[in-house]
Amino acid sequence: MKYAIGIDLGTTHGALSYQPMDAKSGRGPNQAVLPVPQLTAPGTVESKQLLPSFLYLAGAAEFPAGSLGLPWNKSLEHVVGELARSHGGKVPTRLVSSAKSWLIHPTVDRRTPILPWGAPADVKKVSPVEASAKYIEHLRHAWDRELGEGAPLAEQEVVVTVPASFDAAARDLTLEAARQAGLPRVTLLEEPQAALYAWLEAMGDGWRKQLKPGDVLLVVDIGGGTSDFSLIGVSEVNGELQLERKAVGDHILLGGDNMDLALAYTINEKFKAGGKTLDQWQLTALTAACRVGKEHLYEHPRAEKVAVSIPGRGSSLVGGTLKSELMREELDAVLTDGFFPLTKIADPVVQPRRSGLAQVGLPYAQDAAITRHLAAFLTRQAGSLGLGTSFARPTAVLFNGGVLKATKLRTRVMDALNSWLMDDQAPLARELEGADLDLAVARGAAYYGWVKAGHGIRIRGGTARSYYVGVESATLAVPGFTPPVKALCVAPFGMEEGTQADIPPQEFGLVVGEPTRFRFFSSSTRRDDKVGELLEDAERSKELEELPPIETSLPGTGGALVPVNIQAAVTELGALEVRCLEREGKGRWKLELNVRQD
Repeated sequence: MKYAIGIDLGTTHGALSYQPMDAKSGRGPNQAVLPVPQLTAPGTVESKQLLPSFLYLAGAAEFPAGSLGLPWNKSLEHVVGELARSHGGKVPTRLVSSAKSWLIHPTVDRRTPILPWGAPADVKKVSPVEASAKYIEHLRHAWDRELGEGAPLAEQEVVVTVPASFDAAARDLTLEAARQAGLPRVTLLEEPQAALYAWLEAMGDGWRKQLKPGDVLLVVDIGGGTSDFSLIGVSEVNGELQLERKAVGDHILLGGDNMDLALAYTINEKFKAGGKTLDQWQLTALTAACRVGKEHLYEHPRAEKVAVSIPGRGSSLVGGTLKSELMREELDAVLTDGFFPLTKIADPVVQPRRSGLAQVGLPYAQDAAITRHLAAFLTRQAGSLGLGTSFARPTAVLFNGGVLKATKLRTRVMDALNSWLMDDQAPLARELEGADLDLAVARGAAYYGWVKAGHGIRIRGGTARSYYVGVESATLAVPGFTPPVKALCVAPFGMEEGTQADIPPQEFGLVVGEPTRFRFFSSSTRRDDKVGELLEDAERSKELEELPPIETSLPGTGGALVPVNIQAAVTELGALEVRCLEREGKGRWKLELNVRQD
């Protein structure tokens, strides 16, 4: 392997950064971002550092023959990147977006062609996994064309980033997408950690002047689809500073996509007031136009408004356009005050009463106030970390994610956090400067690949959650009563990769020879559970989250119940192995769950 490669598989943008493995330093010219060739107009290919995460499924004869070709394939029928995003805003029924958010949607089959969601029957759909694979495949072709001679991407140290809150199933699907794209072996890394690695790479040895023992670093990562929070502790061991990931938040499907939609609803009210009713197709196009308008206003702080227009529909409009304006005061009211309100630390996340029936779609957070979600995270972690304070008190903040390129939004997060610290009579937190909000994740992932080879500083942490396997209680048969399921702790919080743990002696019965279902649970708050600890009634515990089950048929005599002891291990590749061992080595069965978050 000649290079460590970092791939940011973002909700709205992707990027690829690379680092020579034989470099003496992780800084400066040793690392670079790959310019990615992509269509910006039919027949026009330009190279850009960011690859928009949009897939356009072109209709028959929609574009001139050969106009969608790329240097590595002259006869494509789909578009990835800038042209997909811009043209798809005009024809949203053929545009796939937010594929990454769909990867963690548990109530749909993520391997089934369902995107674009709600598209007409004549549109050939793709699965969230396939869409993600096409983004990775595009980056692979770009690399192999530019730098692949003697160093094809499939043979390099490739690190792909995922949200810290991705569950095991979503991580497995990400790995599956990478395999479909021609990358058989990749490592997954949490995006907040990647952002911190990028900051470390940028600072060099200077990071030790900005952080000191006892500091608690809060990483706030708000991208197009998710909001991620992580806490990193700073300690000193043998005179050297060490970084250790202390906590990660739960999955919050809330980000730039929600903000663009909120702006679209605001502009839609103006259209309604003018007697114009938009259909779903036009509302999707308006959302894309609001994203462009939002970015323009943030990039031009002196501009007070920006024009917003969408294609018209119907004979009365004769193919004309509908026009409106997005005002700066609307931008501030909807985004700053709506998504980042100044709240109290004890303000609960709002859980509105929901209708008994709802359309299937992405499970967005019901409360749009990101600051309330942050307060809930800090409050919850204070108890799980045993801090003895009302909430975890960060001393420094590192921002990541395209949403936070807006200075006003970063300032609002700092204002909210420091108001909580002030009320608690704690020192105020400071923002760490020098973050690259667009490319940090890709850069940090490449730097991490280089660190894995024995260079630089590695963030410690092990598993970010505690993991449990479900065990059916042994009870008398009672009509209409299902035996409760207990949760057996097989991997405690922070279990390091490459280690194993024997469950203290106790026998369990393993069903072999017939189809069965193994249930798994995880917890981001139960940090003190020991291997072998058995929790009562896992299904009712508010601290446990059930993961997708493993359905399989283990070899053996049909219906037999084999007495086994259990051993658990976290492999170097980030897989949790639950090994069921029969007495005297007569039988050995293994279940595997991907828990890689570092």
